[in-house]
Amino acid sequence: MSTIQREHLDAQLRGGGVGEEENVAAARANFVNLMSSMPVPEEIGVQEISLGGRPALRVTPDAGARPGTLLYFHGGSHVVGSPRTALGLTGGLVVRTGVSAISLDYRLAPEHPFPADVEDVVAAYRELLEQGNAPESIAFAGDSAGGGLTITGALAARDAGLPLPAAILAFSPGVDATRTGESMQTKAAADPLLTRAGIDRLSSLYVGDQDRRNPLLSPAVTADLTGLPPILVQVGTNELLLDDARRLALRAADADVDVILDITAKVPHVFQSFTHALDEAGEALDRAALFLRQRVRG
Repeated sequence: MSTIQREHLDAQLRGGGVGEEENVAAARANFVNLMSSMPVPEEIGVQEISLGGRPALRVTPDAGARPGTLLYFHGGSHVVGSPRTALGLTGGLVVRTGVSAISLDYRLAPEHPFPADVEDVVAAYRELLEQGNAPESIAFAGDSAGGGLTITGALAARDAGLPLPAAILAFSPGVDATRTGESMQTKAAADPLLTRAGIDRLSSLYVGDQDRRNPLLSPAVTADLTGLPPILVQVGTNELLLDDARRLALRAADADVDVILDITAKVPHVFQSFTHALDEAGEALDRAALFLRQRVRG
């Protein structure tokens, strides 16, 4: 683990606040540019499919897949991003676990505000079950907004009477639309990637006039997490969303849910993407893969 690596990455990321662009099209283009620099493992195959009525990417390991499915949800504040922008993370998990993934191209705001993406998650999961996949063979995984969808999608699936997946993996999840976590202020100078203005701008496009305390918008604040499967939450200390992760983990523990809160010092939002620049990124993915391998059954 290298202090020099962390400081160099921090300097590289500063000045490009996500969500501060003039319009949605510019934000989407800039996010593609940012994520296109992330390494994608060579040892994977990628196939375009559909699931739950939405496009998706099936990502498989070249070495042959173990039983199971990782249902992955990309980041991007519910407004930007796609399965392609998250391919480095998805592929990293596939290579390390040996389990194939399906990365869902859920609907984005402002064209499709809340709860369209939550509905897409439930529809995709329902179809996986209808195809004969056992719930214990499926894990939800995602980053940032997609990390939030791992929780809200599971809550919506539970409330719809569906059996829940084997595990949930959330990288730097956004799980508080009320933005009341102390780290929104205390980490403002430390976060090199996100700004409060950028988060608020994109969030307004997604939330609209909905009550921000809705459990499917702010599960770290208001949701009853009872019955959820084991959860691994990974986050860095240089994140505005640090307290989203902390409060989610505490709330899960209070609901008697198995939960691991994995905090890495002085790394940015979704630091697991930066495997080319940060030793901690690969190490975190290794821990995440171990968590998934221990829980996903064929």
